[in-house]
Amino acid sequence: MKYAIVEISGRQFWVETGKYYDLNRIPTELGKEITLNRVLLLNNDGEVLIGKPFLEQVKITGRVLEHLRGRKKIVYKMRPKKKTRKKQGHRQELTRVLIENISIN
Repeated sequence: MKYAIVEISGRQFWVETGKYYDLNRIPTELGKEITLNRVLLLNNDGEVLIGKPFLEQVKITGRVLEHLRGRKKIVYKMRPKKKTRKKQGHRQELTRVLIENISIN
């Protein structure tokens, strides 16, 4: 089983080929191929490579499937004994990316 741990937009993801992941919005058009090069760790069928901090020889290619919005999160602020309440909703802009290939140069 081949998998990698990748840093994308400040977060770290465990990625495998053939699966899709929801990342923070990437400003690209649909169907475009993207390359993830901030690879922290790669497990190639038991052979583990660890980057210091990144693995320069490993490239991960993915394809943008769709742009969507996440589930609504409620932000509720209340100051006790002041009669102030503020209820606000937030939906994060996301991009769904299908991981197609993990290659070692």
